[in-house]
Amino acid sequence: MSYTLKLSQDHDDRRLDRTIRSLWKWVTLGEIMKAIRKGEVRINGTRVRECGAHVHAGDELCVPWPLKDDGRVTPHSSWGKIKVIHQGKNVLILNKPSGILVQPDEAGGDSIISRVWGVLGTKTPAAVHRLDRNTTGVLAVALHGDALRALEALFKARTVRKFYMAVVVGTVPPEITIDAPLLKDSENNKVTVSEAGQPAKTLCTRLSSDGKFSLVRLELLTGRTHQARVHMAHIKHPILGDRKYGDFRVNRAMKEINRPLLHAYELEFPDDLHSSLTEIAGKTFRAELPDDMKEFIGARRLHYEG
Repeated sequence: MSYTLKLSQDHDDRRLDRTIRSLWKWVTLGEIMKAIRKGEVRINGTRVRECGAHVHAGDELCVPWPLKDDGRVTPHSSWGKIKVIHQGKNVLILNKPSGILVQPDEAGGDSIISRVWGVLGTKTPAAVHRLDRNTTGVLAVALHGDALRALEALFKARTVRKFYMAVVVGTVPPEITIDAPLLKDSENNKVTVSEAGQPAKTLCTRLSSDGKFSLVRLELLTGRTHQARVHMAHIKHPILGDRKYGDFRVNRAMKEINRPLLHAYELEFPDDLHSSLTEIAGKTFRAELPDDMKEFIGARRLHYEG
């Protein structure tokens, strides 16, 4: 069964894959990408095989899934463990806890966005960027179509500065620039450094070290999947607790660490923004460190200014 609908102004000039994900929220990203590549998605009757193709208001979009969602949301009476950093008219800034996805991976699945829908009572809000399930920290959510398009343009243009804090193995140089292209294997959800990959650059600053571990600040100048984790592993200073890219011997010895100690610490927005983003123009939003990182940093006396 397929379904065809006419796109509204909220979807004007958005990527095809993101448009589909916003409308068919129970379909996984992998299924969406596969359907597009196989030519099962049509715009105005024409097969489109590029996930990054842009759609426009008034386009007729045909997909191979029924519109089985009736638009109702599961109500949530509170944010629970999710801390609100900023809640404005058009933008929501949250401090994401570990152990929860940003987007639901199945119909009715728990996620940051489904919690937002439940609290606000609408499925219009959408995440602008992604954090891994076990990565904590600052996350921007657009509450309306205009804000979403404006924020997506900002992140694409790399004018939003993104800073992370991480605990890594070993003593990192005081400052280092990691410039290594990254290639994603979508089938296995793994990323490697490869000349065939996309350009990726990370600035790493050591904040403190006890000889065995270092506390670092990372500025991601690009936004590739698993960028911070792969880049730190690439320079032989993997993030502590990273089971996919990390130092397995060290991870086994540190049994109390059950996730990568990586935290999205800060988002810094430029001054000159679209009218839908005036509430965040020129502002910096910080997410408080989670308890597991605070405890480890305190126990190791890894000092920082925060």
